[in-house]
Amino acid sequence: MPELPEVETTLRGIEPYLLEQKITRIVVREKRLRWPVSSELLSLTNQTVSALNRRAKYLLLSLGRQQTEHIIIHLGMSGSLRIVDNNSELKKHDHIDFHLSCNKIMRYHDPRRFGAVLWTDKAISDHILINALGPEPLSNAFHGAHLFKASRKRKVAVKNFIMDGHIVVGVGNIYASEALFLSGIRPGKAAGRVTAKQYEDLAAAIKKVLGQAIKQGGTTLRDFVNSDGQPGYFQQTLNVYGRTDEPCRVCQSAIKCKVIGQRSTFYCTRCQQ
Repeated sequence: MPELPEVETTLRGIEPYLLEQKITRIVVREKRLRWPVSSELLSLTNQTVSALNRRAKYLLLSLGRQQTEHIIIHLGMSGSLRIVDNNSELKKHDHIDFHLSCNKIMRYHDPRRFGAVLWTDKAISDHILINALGPEPLSNAFHGAHLFKASRKRKVAVKNFIMDGHIVVGVGNIYASEALFLSGIRPGKAAGRVTAKQYEDLAAAIKKVLGQAIKQGGTTLRDFVNSDGQPGYFQQTLNVYGRTDEPCRVCQSAIKCKVIGQRSTFYCTRCQQ
């Protein structure tokens, strides 16, 4: 699944082509995504993309000078956006085309159809998918004190706790495992037992891991390519994720894997307590 760094990488890849460009035509080949594609989406032709933003894993395209209409895109499990030429050959699972006044197409591709392309004329912050989200992990609103306060008396595993989008957005499975390793916290430890100091370290580790991944272009996953069709390469520097039985890069102990919250979780028994 594309996680926050992959989505941020996508945003940065498509922004130069979309910003201040007019949507001249929208072609929908498959309406059956996670939620059916609304017919209102087709009415957005001749609208200018006036702003692009990201909230959690949602890409937000604001239209018109007054920004009264918006397109919300979620890449789901296998979705991607590519900028292609007008005569670019279609691939299987290319479901939606946004034709642009710069003679390019933003093409939405999604083999599993778990993603979404939604339309709204309401304020983005009030949308049902957005209004209950926690702070952005790279913002000043996210810090150790926030995690410590929200975790009191919580028995849930700390890994699941930081993957809860109501607590903080965008910390997916890969980056949760990596951040917990950097902060020396065992992923199965109850969130309420993690100290204030540990949460300070964890918040800093989350910022570091996500920042590095964004800088390097996102993690190379089986289904993700960025807007230029090239994969990211943060996976080359992962410390624990996907490295079962390989030596820890710090202490040489074998990396372990266990299932926590139905997700494979990777950690070092010596470095993480």
